Order: sequence, then C-alpha cells, then structure tokens
Amino acid sequence: MRRFGFFLAAAAIGSFIIVLALTNLSQAMGKNVEVPRITKEELRPMLGNPDLVIIDVRIGDEWAKSKEKIQGAIREDPEKVNQWAVKYSQEKTLVFY
Repeated sequence: MRRFGFFLAAAAIGSFIIVLALTNLSQAMGKNVEVPRITKEELRPMLGNPDLVIIDVRIGDEWAKSKEKIQGAIREDPEKVNQWAVKYSQEKTLVFY
C-alpha cells in the first residue's frame, strides 16, 4: 500500500509534465499528434504490465529532491528526448510523469 501512496503522490505532482513530455517526444519523432492524458485511476490497473514503461521526466532539483518516485520508473532527461526516444519500442505504452 505504501508503494501505491508514492505512486499517487508522484502522479499528482507530475501530471502537468505528462503533456509537456509527450508533446516534446512526439515532436522529436517528427509527428504532430494530440497527446492523450491518463489519470492515476486509469493507470492503476495497468501497473505491472510488461508492455507499460513509466518514465520520470522531472527536471533537475525536482527529481533530485523528491522522495516520491515510482518504483520501476526509468529516469530520462526531458531536454535530451532526441537521444533516448528511439530506444523505446512503439509496441510499448509509455507514461511520462
């Protein structure tokens, strides 16, 4: 239950970042698409799915000082999206916070 508490806090804190990060990712990949949003309630049943990749794109001090990190999330620098975007399969569902 404690893990889920961290998830909820991190999702609430980073919800505004999701749209920004996905927009940057779609632009970096040369696509002009509308970025879907997901709520923590919609994400909850997806946790543990091997086709789900949770990417923490918080910047600098936000990430370093945060005690609320989703276990299993991968940390990526949002300013270097061009470098890392290609390593994620299009078959996976990517969730950014």
